[in-house]
Amino acid sequence: PSFGFLFDIDGVLVRGRTPIPAARAAFRKLVNPQGQFLVPVVFVTNAGNCLRQDKADQLSRLLGVPISQDQVMMSHSPLRMFKHYHEKCVLVSGQGPLLDIAQDLGFCQPITIDTLREKRPLLDAVDHDRRPNVLFHDCSEPVVLTAVVLFGEPVRWETSLQLIIDVLLTSGYPGNPYGQENYPHIPVLACNMDLMWVAEAQSPRFGHGTFMVCLENIYKKITGRDLKYEALMGKPSRLTYLYAEHLIRAQALQRSWEQPIQTLYAVGDNLMTDVYGANLWEKELAPGAAARCRSVLVCTGVYSPAGAVPTPARDSGAGPVFHGHRDFTFDPALVEPDHIVPDVEAAVDLVFQLENFA
Repeated sequence: PSFGFLFDIDGVLVRGRTPIPAARAAFRKLVNPQGQFLVPVVFVTNAGNCLRQDKADQLSRLLGVPISQDQVMMSHSPLRMFKHYHEKCVLVSGQGPLLDIAQDLGFCQPITIDTLREKRPLLDAVDHDRRPNVLFHDCSEPVVLTAVVLFGEPVRWETSLQLIIDVLLTSGYPGNPYGQENYPHIPVLACNMDLMWVAEAQSPRFGHGTFMVCLENIYKKITGRDLKYEALMGKPSRLTYLYAEHLIRAQALQRSWEQPIQTLYAVGDNLMTDVYGANLWEKELAPGAAARCRSVLVCTGVYSPAGAVPTPARDSGAGPVFHGHRDFTFDPALVEPDHIVPDVEAAVDLVFQLENFA
């Protein structure tokens, strides 16, 4: 094969924990009788609340075909390349097995929001029932953080927002007085910029991008300055697509497929992430990258055929607006999919037809 697939998961293969009916049929067409893939496949999800192996096991049960962790790319997977942070003490935010995820990525000294709250209980004061009974707390145990890593949306937003702001405004010494002269703040690395995602509910749900909007606006309201990101990863970042292409090429090499991979087909349900990211990646192609990246939009998730094309945000509030992250420029051409199909099975059929692949 001279092409490969990049499959989104939520809205393409599942809605919440419910499989989309077309998913199993699609993947029966992608493997031979021995269960081996006929083309290189990578699952590119903006989720970040579990380990790659756990997601691979879940996909194997869902699709009825064997999936390895090397075929799974979480929003945080590119953090493996940020080795200069791996030896440092970093604050990690999100939910799920955060310490396991961080350590699997290479971080040696991760500290969770809950651990920081235990060490500095006076900092979490919004929920009256969780305020400490003792007003004075021993702060002799030092907490020095050199970076903040945002894996995904947390459970208690008010606690995470408060403590992350504390870390940023004290240059990594939470519990100290704020020092707004320390700008730019310590590095922030963020995974998953999705404003919304789809589960079983009829309308989309808040994603990590919504949490980031809250954090950015609180920081700016307090300091008058923009919160800066050392790195943004997860779709639609170019970094994510470059890493996904690396995984596609590694699969082809492992199978001894000598035909160069010339086209990647990004199958997703979200104009703001899947389509925007594929188009942005092709627009800014790096030397040595695949020749083309084509977006295939399915109608089983965020995208609705009845919806209008996004436009830049405007004061009138009329019509849909751009839901991409603050640091990404809106361009109408970037949210134009190459193909629109009903579901993931139709996407596979279309690609096989385009590639004349039997």
